[in-house]
Amino acid sequence: MTPKQRLITTLDGGRADRLPVTTHHVMPYFLEKYMGGISNEAFFNHFGMDPIRWVYPHRPDTAKGNYYNPGQSKTGFLETRLISSPEWHIEMEDAQADEGIQRHFRFNTPGKTLTMTLGINNYTSWVTEALVKEKGDIDIIASYATIPLCDVEAVNKEAEEFGDRGLIRGHIPCFDVFGQPGCWQDACCLFGTEKMIMETFDDPSWVHQFLEILQARKLGYIASMKGARFDLNELGGGDGSSTLISPKLFNEFVAPYDSKLIAAAHEAGQRIVYHTCGGMMPILEDIAAMKPDAMETFTPPEMGADVDLKEAKRRIGDRVCMIGGFNQVHYFSGCRAEETRAYVRRCFAEAGEGGGFILAPSDHFFDADPDLIMAFADEARKCVY
Repeated sequence: MTPKQRLITTLDGGRADRLPVTTHHVMPYFLEKYMGGISNEAFFNHFGMDPIRWVYPHRPDTAKGNYYNPGQSKTGFLETRLISSPEWHIEMEDAQADEGIQRHFRFNTPGKTLTMTLGINNYTSWVTEALVKEKGDIDIIASYATIPLCDVEAVNKEAEEFGDRGLIRGHIPCFDVFGQPGCWQDACCLFGTEKMIMETFDDPSWVHQFLEILQARKLGYIASMKGARFDLNELGGGDGSSTLISPKLFNEFVAPYDSKLIAAAHEAGQRIVYHTCGGMMPILEDIAAMKPDAMETFTPPEMGADVDLKEAKRRIGDRVCMIGGFNQVHYFSGCRAEETRAYVRRCFAEAGEGGGFILAPSDHFFDADPDLIMAFADEARKCVY
């Protein structure tokens, strides 16, 4: 099989010629420090993994007077082109910090100017000043925020060029500047995870209103995806994991909103993988009931989560494709290649039976031994059905 055939067969619940092996985002930090700055595609070729090309081009709805934000000179890791309008204009300014930079954003609207700040270093970025500071700020978002549309032509151009080399993967839009694909997860980035959890008890009606606003924006994008040749699109995020919120909160504030996004994506001809980087075992069936095509990341307890891969396969393996399961912290550094290979075989034995399992690290990694990554990919290629 070609890599694309192998991955698509597995996503659709089938059994490929061998165990597919890939990774989530390849971090720029790792490529620069350990691989001489090679490209993502060169990374996959070097290690012999089944490649993924991430594509997330947005375009403005010109019929509504929207346009590409002129203040954005370039896009970076996971960043899309920002969409502005006369009533939603984004300005940004960088300032030096002790570690990396502080990037300040101003969202200028007729009703109010909202502000947000990110910390950025060589590894990643994080929110240091939340966008939503008062409850009324969500009304500003509802009234003025632009809705990005999918640039179908750009996606299809990438798909045509990539051919059978691997998957074209995207994600349901995060909020401008910083967010996550899921509705609850996006809200946590904009308001703060702890504060969102408290508001589910103190003011649940406001939480539902906030989620409806973010959901409407995402549904607008999804409707524009028809005809786009994505193979897989990511939804969800870590703030919906059972290591952060209870199954009760998941089923009240996460599943009702994201399940509608999944249904809309399917109507638009798109596959969805639901990403949960954290605890999953208490909500495995709840996620599967949302009817995604695949689930990830199946992070093991040794990495701070809770997944028993064999038990997860037993409980939901016949309903969705499973992606992930590999402990990259312990087996991509500080061990012998034989240990890495043995862990690959363990994952295959626990979740590979019958197909429907793509081996991948449990989310991305920063520091890793290239020789151990090579052992990981080589052993996976030997796992045949």
